[in-house]
Amino acid sequence: MYDFTVYGYYASYIAHTFFPSGSDFASLMLSLMTFGVGYLMRPLGAIVLGAYIDRKGRRDGLILTLGLMAVGTLTIAATPSYATIGLAAPMLVVLGRLMQGLSAGVELGGVSIYLAEIATPGHRGFYCSWQSGSQQVAVIFTALLGIVIAALIPPVQMTAWGWRVPLIIGCLIIPLILRLRRSLEETEAFRRSRHVKTAAEVFRIVAAHWQLVVLGMMLSVLTTTTFYLITAYTPTFGAQALHLAAHDNLVVTLCVGFSNLCWLPIGGALSDRLGRRPLLLLIPVLVLLTAYPTMSWLVRAPSFSKLLVVELWFSFFFGIYNGALIPFLAELMPGEVRTAAFSLAFSLATAIFGGFTPAVGTYLIERTGDRAAPALWLSLAALISLAAAGYCLPSRVRAAGLASFSSG
Repeated sequence: MYDFTVYGYYASYIAHTFFPSGSDFASLMLSLMTFGVGYLMRPLGAIVLGAYIDRKGRRDGLILTLGLMAVGTLTIAATPSYATIGLAAPMLVVLGRLMQGLSAGVELGGVSIYLAEIATPGHRGFYCSWQSGSQQVAVIFTALLGIVIAALIPPVQMTAWGWRVPLIIGCLIIPLILRLRRSLEETEAFRRSRHVKTAAEVFRIVAAHWQLVVLGMMLSVLTTTTFYLITAYTPTFGAQALHLAAHDNLVVTLCVGFSNLCWLPIGGALSDRLGRRPLLLLIPVLVLLTAYPTMSWLVRAPSFSKLLVVELWFSFFFGIYNGALIPFLAELMPGEVRTAAFSLAFSLATAIFGGFTPAVGTYLIERTGDRAAPALWLSLAALISLAAAGYCLPSRVRAAGLASFSSG
């Protein structure tokens, strides 16, 4: 996930390199839209690669997604600038972003399902929380790396070539992850389940359960929007809207990563003890009540400390909600197409809402003149997820998915 999210941290530099324009706003929007384009590929990756994982196994699928991510990241890192090769440059960047999106479409679902299926009885929420927890390690590493690079590379060189360094480092991590994934054992739940024989059969079963996919998508809207608001969008929001120092924005992002990493397992463990649904109802209500007021308080007199307080408050929302959501989605989907259905639901939420959060936030501020406007986008996401959580009846909606687990 480091490879996929690092683009958002350096969106302004990528805009200057590949999307030159007479307007800084237009240039940045092109870069952020390209960031969002990766999310449009995620539903396709979810259903195509998810079908592969449901047919061939969790381990083989996770190795395939890793290779696709590596190729996409290397493409972006190695593409010459617009000044060097013209229109081919942004086209190659978009292509690289599309490949990243294809991989990421099933990455979260594939890993989450693997964790759900190896979890010990009564601890599925805690186990699943470490998938999202691993993303926070990516956030922390990216922020730390950004602080070091900003200290070592002057702004002129940073714009010219320095932003490529984090992408190249991401490629260097690939061999280690490949070795780890090749060592995985297949889950007992997958070995015991009825395996679908063809991709067409996977598509047919997923289509037959389209209501569950839509419900899962609505539930996922809040967590995806919150995540990208407090991670990928923070450096851009802090610099462009609040006019804070780049170093301060990266430090806030670093603190958010640590905060998320703390709250996620707490949220997962609480959902094991209290149930998933109470947390899925409580957090959207808190978002609706506090998101815009806290953001308005921040933008009236922006400062490093106020940005940190607001982001950590939103981090609490993300960690507790996501800790309950991921195991709930795993339990929601029928076992024979669990990866494809889970990944499709989550990817649709990311493609429609989460991935475009940086672009939408920037656009709303420009159009309304209200620097707190991104909180309205977050509130809309909370309203959608609250409606879905209110509809869910635990005994009826999740019966098909829960019955296919070997434990729990």
